[in-house]
Amino acid sequence: MTSSPFKEDLKQGLLQEARRLGFDDIRITVASLPADVSKNLDSFIADGLHGDMAWMEEKAERRRSPQALWPDVRSVITVAVNYGPSTDPLALLNKPEHGAISVYARGRDYHDLLKKRLKALARWLVNQAKGVDVKVFVDTAPVLEKPLAQAAGLGWQGKHTNLVSRQYGSWLFLGEVFTTLDLPPDEPMEDHCGSCRQCLDVCPTDAFIDARRLDARRCISYLTIEHKGHIAVDLRPLMGNRIYGCDDCLAVCPWNKFAEVASPSVLNPRVELEAPLLTDLVCLDEASFRIVFTGSPIKRIGRDRFVRNVLIAIGNSGLAEMCAVIEPLCRDESPLVRAMVVWALNRLDKGKAMQVRESLMQHEVDPYVRGEWAAV
Repeated sequence: MTSSPFKEDLKQGLLQEARRLGFDDIRITVASLPADVSKNLDSFIADGLHGDMAWMEEKAERRRSPQALWPDVRSVITVAVNYGPSTDPLALLNKPEHGAISVYARGRDYHDLLKKRLKALARWLVNQAKGVDVKVFVDTAPVLEKPLAQAAGLGWQGKHTNLVSRQYGSWLFLGEVFTTLDLPPDEPMEDHCGSCRQCLDVCPTDAFIDARRLDARRCISYLTIEHKGHIAVDLRPLMGNRIYGCDDCLAVCPWNKFAEVASPSVLNPRVELEAPLLTDLVCLDEASFRIVFTGSPIKRIGRDRFVRNVLIAIGNSGLAEMCAVIEPLCRDESPLVRAMVVWALNRLDKGKAMQVRESLMQHEVDPYVRGEWAAV
């Protein structure tokens, strides 16, 4: 593909502007994807590996390629922001009184951060090339971000299905600017995982069927964030104290030894979310939950699902003294919460669970919660 001097100069200006706006990397690819990407998507959905994320199946046709989403697009500008942590996120897994929140969710919502910068970058491009149209995306539209990022050369899709960068490891937020302008594309990134399978072997729930093939229904990130109902009994003990997301497969990637620690200002990580006490979090009512998590990605799952996750972590803690804190939640308005209180009490102190069982069973109306009590 030949490129005019104007487009080459425009691309260089685009790279400079992206850096000025705070993006750590930016690459460009054509508005198409290899055929195997669509094939893998079809297989993932056909096998039901997406769980109850119905939107993946409903929007599969639009997800297959950028032009299926927007026929006029000619180039895709892919950007990345590094959010590499300054400490090992796995260290918190040995502190059962604390909840482990995924690194990306310990500060403000990255969707807001990236979209603001992407819109500014898109405005710059429109001002430089009159008549050009653009659209920006950050993880909320049917866009196959990781295959596009690999095609553009930002990194490669590792065996854990996430993007890996030689410079930033596994800690990257991705975003895209679709444009009607033909821009000189960059070279795709080759796979550098080799024979390593650390990310596959570390998964607490054995969610990986094979390299780059994930069963979301077993993934802790899916279970704690996307799954709206009761979490399967056999998976709860495997979740440990992970209450929002899971960083295990990202954290063990050997490429992280070359990664740079992100600037603290990227997400303004909140100290109180780095190692929060489970006993503090489980007491949040609807109003206090909204106050605590205003501006956080955690807010979108709602109080009931979040407290469900916290109760599972408490049940896994082995700390029987927490029973006194969670027992009042046996009368919570949410059956999702009540069911997990029963499970946690039974895990921590079977005698205590038996003490409260009879009086509460008489008033329980939800079949699932009654089932949990029946197991006590």
